Amino acid sequence: MVEALSVSEVYRVCPEEAFSFEVTSELASLDLLSGHDRAREALDFGTAIRSDGFNLFVLGQPGHGMHGLVGGYLEERTRDKPSPPDWGYLYNFEDPSIPLYLQLPPGMGRQVRRDIEALTDELRGAIPTVFESEEYQNRLQELKQAMGERQRDAIEGVRREAREQGILLLSTPNGFTFAPAEDDKMMSPEDYEKLPKEERERIEHTVEILQRKLTQAIRRMPKLAKALRDQVASLNEEVLQTAIGAPLAEVEERYAHQPGVTAHLAAIREAILQHVDSFISDQPEIPPEAVFSRFYFNLLVDNAETEGAPVIYQDLPSHQHLVGRIEHHVHNGTLLTDFSLIRAGALHRANGGYLVLDVRGVLTQPGAWETLKRILRAGEIRTESLEQAYGLISTVSLEPQPIPLDVKIVLLGERLLYYLLCEHDPEFLELFKVQVDLEDELPRSEANLSLYAHMVSTLAREASLRPLDRSGVAATIERASRLADDQQRLTARHRDLSDLLQEADHWAAVKGAKVITREHVEKAVAQQLYRAGRIRERSHEQIIRGTVMISTEGRAVGQVNGLSVLALGDFAFGQPSRITATARPGAGQVVDIEREARLGGRIHTKAVMILSRFLAGRYAPDQPLSLSASLAFEQSYGGIEGDSASVAEVCALVSAIGRVALDQSVAVTGSINQHGEVQAVGGVNEKIEGFFDVCRARGELNGQAVILPASNVEHLMLKADVREAMAAGTFRIFAVRHVDEALALLTGDALGEADESGQYPPQSINGRVQARLGAFREAVKAARGHDDPADDSPVKEGGGDHG
Repeated sequence: MVEALSVSEVYRVCPEEAFSFEVTSELASLDLLSGHDRAREALDFGTAIRSDGFNLFVLGQPGHGMHGLVGGYLEERTRDKPSPPDWGYLYNFEDPSIPLYLQLPPGMGRQVRRDIEALTDELRGAIPTVFESEEYQNRLQELKQAMGERQRDAIEGVRREAREQGILLLSTPNGFTFAPAEDDKMMSPEDYEKLPKEERERIEHTVEILQRKLTQAIRRMPKLAKALRDQVASLNEEVLQTAIGAPLAEVEERYAHQPGVTAHLAAIREAILQHVDSFISDQPEIPPEAVFSRFYFNLLVDNAETEGAPVIYQDLPSHQHLVGRIEHHVHNGTLLTDFSLIRAGALHRANGGYLVLDVRGVLTQPGAWETLKRILRAGEIRTESLEQAYGLISTVSLEPQPIPLDVKIVLLGERLLYYLLCEHDPEFLELFKVQVDLEDELPRSEANLSLYAHMVSTLAREASLRPLDRSGVAATIERASRLADDQQRLTARHRDLSDLLQEADHWAAVKGAKVITREHVEKAVAQQLYRAGRIRERSHEQIIRGTVMISTEGRAVGQVNGLSVLALGDFAFGQPSRITATARPGAGQVVDIEREARLGGRIHTKAVMILSRFLAGRYAPDQPLSLSASLAFEQSYGGIEGDSASVAEVCALVSAIGRVALDQSVAVTGSINQHGEVQAVGGVNEKIEGFFDVCRARGELNGQAVILPASNVEHLMLKADVREAMAAGTFRIFAVRHVDEALALLTGDALGEADESGQYPPQSINGRVQARLGAFREAVKAARGHDDPADDSPVKEGGGDHG
């Protein structure tokens, strides 16, 4: 018979004497990537290589605290790197719809912005002043007066010539007209008619000549006006140059080594000269403020205070948050925008450094994943709305000049998402070539105990918690093994540990303790389980009250207690399930009722097929298996998945076929292969504790037990209540390697060994099963010989046909 496990085999204690410190405050902080050697080497490689496409994808479970791990590593690595340049946008005087980017050394952006603002303010005051000056007004008046005199001289010349000919040049509302004179007065029509014909003809001929000369003089007026405008323009330019020359020259000299700034200053000078009317006209086409607003520098990214390369984490990686946005303002009911309303995105701020993104967030934001890939392929940041990118709008908007991209993208996500992207997105591996796979667990070796103690100390220090004494560290390590479900491993999920330490610190504060001890850690664990245990308690209550039928004492045929695990969020608990089996003569079928009801999953269906082949191979290796059997999880109304009940199902079938009673105080878990070997399953701690809790709630424990695979023993980290019951001998755990060992424990009888002819001793369990199957075979033959219409199905060898 298999011996029950000892208490030391189901829980690995962490010895406090393994630590040389008294409290963790004595320990130095530790790089939290310690132990993740594969991931660290991948990070080293991915951050060092500069080739295109070598962006990083960090794989890990949510409890890893990937943000802290990766963020801390990147900040440490980029601390000594040069700071990236400043970026901004300028007005494009040649094509306002395409603002021009300006790249400047780090910290110079705010200086340029400040200097251009000061320059604009100075010009805003200097230009109107110079045009209002007495000197300008005098010179302008002189030009106008001189031009007026030239115009008057031209008319007066014609007027004098006309007077010499006895003709007056008169001004009328409609222009000029000629009239014969008499004593320097206009001759009346009556007097004109009294003149001799020859005199009238002379006057008319003279008027025609004078009219032509007057027309020529008038035609010269536009040229004179244009000459005046040219002279005024020259004067205005001269005056403007006087007003803007010194301020612009000063700024140009300061930024002579920055071609982009000097080009913008030259454009400012040209714009002022082109829009002189805006400064002197009462109702200009373009107001002066509109001209001045084009001079400013829209500083998009200011790296003046950035130390090293930036590490930016974007928690909402939408399209606009990645590439920036172009804002609008309402004017007279119309949406307007300009270069000053361009806003930076995360890619702008991370340019020259690292951008950290949650891949789930990128994939769930509309268009964000395609935007990110397009930017990485193009190597430039194009700021546009999602509607523009997909051509969904046709309104006029800005198209800022794309900014060159120099950034490493670091995606954080679960392994499932990584492999799904590998499978379904052909571009993914071209753009994210570096896989950074974090460890879920670390080896629990003697050497790693010190490492883990440093890790616990670091987590406590970063969260500003009380230090832990040696007992607190030992309890934390034991809990870490339980979270890993392995005596030989420790969980590497920092978030779970950090949550545990913060809760333990709270209970230490409640007790008024200065350090966190084992008592506080165990209190935190108990409270975590209590808060999440409502559904577990209700589920176990149904068993205790008899609503769900589970027997924990006595014996029964074709009935066994299986163990299952229910996972709800990050909390899982175990509970027993009654598995029943029936057997009768038939065509070699083992009917999986769960599958027939479409409640069984594929893995469970496979397990039932395997166990049916095991039965056929053992009890009918050379003959048809004349059996019609059924298996069911009683009072199960949800899905059944997994193969961890296959050992229990074999035991129930053997019991039903051989009419051998099984001990109901024993629960079974384990998977079986076609040779009857018992294989490891998951959730053994929760399964054992769930059965233990049900048995204890029903009354005094009196030897109840759990059978599990021997390969699962090193995964056991059972709670103190179970260990105490084991020490008292009121609860037992058996580890088996073969299904025969499980059957022996459940029946209390010998299974029997086959002789050379393959026959088992008649009184043994195997003999009774073999004999009953032989009787089934004879019954089937007899039924077929009598052409029994009730069973016309053919005999199926070996079973395992599930429909």
